[in-house]
Amino acid sequence: MNQKTPAAFMSYVHSDDKYKQLTTFRERLSDEVGMQTGSDFPIFQDRKDIQWGQNWRERIENSLDEVTFLIPIITPSFFNSEHCREELKRFIEREEKLKRNDLIFPVYFVDTPLLNDAALRVADELAEVIASRQYADWRDLRFEPFTNPQVGKTLAQLAMQIRNALPTMRTIKKAPPRTSAVPSAAATKGEGNEQPTKGPTAKIEPPTCIVDPMHRGDFATITDAIKSVEPGSRILVRPGLYQEGLIVDKPLEIIGEGEPGDIVIHSVGMDVVLFQTTMGRLVNLTLRQMGGPEIWYCVDIAQGRLELEDCDIISHSSACVAIHGGADPRLRRNRIHGNETCGVYVYEGGLGTLEDNNIYGNTFSGVEIETTGNPTLRRNRIYDGKAGGVFVNDGGQGTLEDNDIFSNASAGVQVQGGANPTLRRNRIRENRHSGVYVYEGGLGIFEDNDILSNTYSGIYSSEGGNPVVRNNRINKNGNFGVKLSENGGGRFENNDLTGNAKGAWSIAPDSEANVTRANNKE
Repeated sequence: MNQKTPAAFMSYVHSDDKYKQLTTFRERLSDEVGMQTGSDFPIFQDRKDIQWGQNWRERIENSLDEVTFLIPIITPSFFNSEHCREELKRFIEREEKLKRNDLIFPVYFVDTPLLNDAALRVADELAEVIASRQYADWRDLRFEPFTNPQVGKTLAQLAMQIRNALPTMRTIKKAPPRTSAVPSAAATKGEGNEQPTKGPTAKIEPPTCIVDPMHRGDFATITDAIKSVEPGSRILVRPGLYQEGLIVDKPLEIIGEGEPGDIVIHSVGMDVVLFQTTMGRLVNLTLRQMGGPEIWYCVDIAQGRLELEDCDIISHSSACVAIHGGADPRLRRNRIHGNETCGVYVYEGGLGTLEDNNIYGNTFSGVEIETTGNPTLRRNRIYDGKAGGVFVNDGGQGTLEDNDIFSNASAGVQVQGGANPTLRRNRIRENRHSGVYVYEGGLGIFEDNDILSNTYSGIYSSEGGNPVVRNNRINKNGNFGVKLSENGGGRFENNDLTGNAKGAWSIAPDSEANVTRANNKE
């Protein structure tokens, strides 16, 4: 009899996957189990799909095996769904027949009163079963990107539980025996024509020191540690308030050791971090620039590649993060907020990749790009700015992909002065001016974006603005889908311009000659 391939069914309410978080979860978990087992591990998701139906009949209704699992996604809607309840009930019955209790792996996705309250649970035996099981708690992780390390660790732990539940006895393919044509090690020793196969090399840990403000480590200040250690060292920083500005002038790792927010580096009248070396890494720190005479950044990246990850960054002087002079950093999963100018300032040839950051509540723009700055921004949330979301000006460039730019006091994206960014697959929504404002000779390519529910027009081009706008969905804006005035122009192709309060277009007479339109849905 053929042994079935291990697989799982994901049981969930479809409306809980409105933004495809559960679809991504299923894909990532399937990959992780496959990585840990060395074999494909399909997870069937859509019960309306023919594959689900065929596999359900084959695996659940017509047979009894020990390699098929259920992954129920627990939300308040789950226990109200007849389909979900029936699927869970069938798997509980399978476990009883197989004398197993490890074929169901709940994922607690949204807080559910029925599950939390013992008095409520007593009337629902399925809720009692779920409450008795070990579950993967996703209630906080659902707000985090899948690039967050804690998300990855929790996925890996769930995959390990599935792996460990697979039958321990398996048919292992044996390697064929060596033939006599292969000489033994003794026969080849000393011949010099073959090299022995090398095993994996041991991981070499960098030299590491500890900074502790209570003098219980190697140094009491981070500055002393930076001055004393060799390039390539790792500096672990214990919780405390460090009132100093750091000059990182050699390749180093500086890592906060503790809960987020417990390691605070605070400076007045200087940058919190001035990075002027080739490589480096700062992780899990709270960085606060508290003002002072002259202009200071919280993190000033003047060269090289700094990896800045999982930090909380505030500045009461100038920008939270400045990138210039050809520097090419990586900013991931930081909170960049509450400063007196812009959140991230990229200028004078600055590059960099910004991914999965929260950039919010800044006095000017969340991100400003100018004077040949050319960063890449992916999957950031740029919101609640007291001015605009992203401001590209004075020859700035940049590639913005899959960002959510919303609830800013001015336009979501402003492009001015010959700037020429490329924006793809962004959501530019609910800003209190236009979604995109291109003016004073601004350019730009805008493709496959959702430009929705902004107070004024979806796109506004004026004073020689000349963007290329293709395949966007520009809907539900407070004025027009596209407005052009004061010699504004642009090329507009294959856009959906329906559902705007005052119609698809407003084109002033002085702008008519500057506009090219083709295949737009109006």
